Amino acid sequence: MKILSLDTSSKHFSVGLMDGQNVLALRVIKNDKVLSSKMIPALKAVFKAARLKPQDIDGIAVGLGPGSFTSLRVGFATVKGLALALNKPVVGVASFDAIAASIKLKEKEQLCVIVDAKRDMVYSALYERKDGQNARCSEFLLTGLDDLLSKMGGRVVFAGDGILIHKDEIVRRAKVRNAGFKPAFLDEKFWYPSARQIALLALPRFEKKDADNINTLVPLYLYPQDCQVKR
Repeated sequence: MKILSLDTSSKHFSVGLMDGQNVLALRVIKNDKVLSSKMIPALKAVFKAARLKPQDIDGIAVGLGPGSFTSLRVGFATVKGLALALNKPVVGVASFDAIAASIKLKEKEQLCVIVDAKRDMVYSALYERKDGQNARCSEFLLTGLDDLLSKMGGRVVFAGDGILIHKDEIVRRAKVRNAGFKPAFLDEKFWYPSARQIALLALPRFEKKDADNINTLVPLYLYPQDCQVKR
C-alpha cells in the first residue's frame, strides 16, 4: 500500500512516500513556519524521487499536531485539496504519537514529549511502555512547566524542542529534595515527528479501511480560543 504522509506541526516539515513499511522517498525541511511555497516543491520532489505520480498513491496520512497553528492549517489545506482531487482516503495521526513511536523506551521509564507553546506554556503528552509499545498515558496537554513536572515520577525521558528552553529548569527541579523524578534528554533527532512514523501508524487503519472523514477531520488545536475553533 502506497501512502503519502506529511507532518507540518513543527519546525521540521517532514514529507514522505511509503510502500507498506518501506520508505520510497523522504524529505525534511527546517523552517520556522511551513508555507505552501515550500510544501508544494517538497511534494513534487518526493514523487519524483519515488518515481510515482500522485494518482498512484492509495491514501494520505497527516500529522494532527499539536503544534504551530499556521503550519497545521497550511498542511491540512494541502491534504484536503489532494484528497478531494485524487479521491483518496485520509488518516490523521497525533504528531506526538509519531515522536513516541520512534523511541525505544525501557520498562518503568516514562516518556515526556515537550514542545514549546509560547506564552510560558508547553504542549506535552506522557507515554509508558506497554505490551511492547509506547502507549500514551495522558491527554494532550497545554500547561505550564510546574504543572507538568508535578506529574513526573521515576525515570523520565524527555523529547521535543521544548528541551531547548526548559532543560536547565527541569534539571534544577529534579535536584530538589523529594522531586520524585530523574530526567534524561534525547538528542535532537528524536524531537520531531517523521513522515515515516506517521505513515507506519496510519497503515493499520488504511488496511482496515478505517479512514477519517475529510470534512470533519481537524488538527489538535489546544488554543481553541485563539484559533477560533469550536470543539
